[in-house]
Amino acid sequence: MDQEKSIEEANLQVGELANKLIKNIEAVIVGKRKPVELVVIGLLCEGHILLEDVPGVGKTYLAKSLALSIGCSFSRIQFTPDLLPSDIIGTSIYNQRDQIFEFRSGPIMGQVVLADEINRATPKTQSALLEAMEEKQITADGKVHLLPRPFIVIATQNPIEYEGTFPLPEAQLDRFLLRLQLGYPKLEDEIKILEDQKFAHPIHSLSEVINQQEIEMMQRTLKDVYVSLPVKRYIVEIVRLTRDHSDIYLGSSPRGSLGLYRACQARAGIQGRDFVLPDDVKELAEFVLAHRMVVNPAARLNNLTANQIINEILGGLPVPGAGAGRYQPQDQ
Repeated sequence: MDQEKSIEEANLQVGELANKLIKNIEAVIVGKRKPVELVVIGLLCEGHILLEDVPGVGKTYLAKSLALSIGCSFSRIQFTPDLLPSDIIGTSIYNQRDQIFEFRSGPIMGQVVLADEINRATPKTQSALLEAMEEKQITADGKVHLLPRPFIVIATQNPIEYEGTFPLPEAQLDRFLLRLQLGYPKLEDEIKILEDQKFAHPIHSLSEVINQQEIEMMQRTLKDVYVSLPVKRYIVEIVRLTRDHSDIYLGSSPRGSLGLYRACQARAGIQGRDFVLPDDVKELAEFVLAHRMVVNPAARLNNLTANQIINEILGGLPVPGAGAGRYQPQDQ
């Protein structure tokens, strides 16, 4: 009984800290509660974020606000066609005094790394992120260098411009836990943006609200959030249907199932719950799975998108009954 109480208290603490973080970021990113919450979910799941939106909606400031709010180092990589993998990872430089090669790490060694306009770099350069994003380490000159913790890559790309870009391959897209859009602000929110930036940008007054030790505690606690067997089955059935759908050439991999599982745990924790509900799955499925699917060419000609297919799958799949998120003895 005491153990259950301590778990419940830990989850309440996670919810309080996460909402404090979200509120702090919202001082800069006005009227975008859901995208901000999704970015925090990515951080708590030790995942990465792909921001796909038009210029000027606050993608860069979102990444900077996150870094400032958690007191972590921030690195920005501006992806261009002439960018080389060594510009990201780092390179070895000969030290004439000691007569040895010394490794000088690149911007990937930051804790919050902004990969700006990632699709403007060549596939060779894009692939420099694969090991870092999946294994939290880089290999240079045969030596492994561990990345700092926490570590999150927030990549941006413009969905409108295609000239001079290189589409991200499926292996790269699969490394991102979530893909999301910020979108244009509402009328009232845009007026507030004008007022807030009358004299200075709000980001200059942003301060740290939670520390790195608290982030690590939240990440550990969320792994104990309970997921019932019916909800696990619901997650897997959604992912399996992406593989069998007639309009999908390539469905989501088991990494998608695990990503959705982890993201649901984080959403439950943010809301102060110690168990996952089917509603968490429905809310996050589109953001976790859509970018992991390849739509058939014929379906694309009919303007059918992966997001629409996910919603179709959710609409046709029975939702686990009431109480499915709670602990069930038969789950053991």
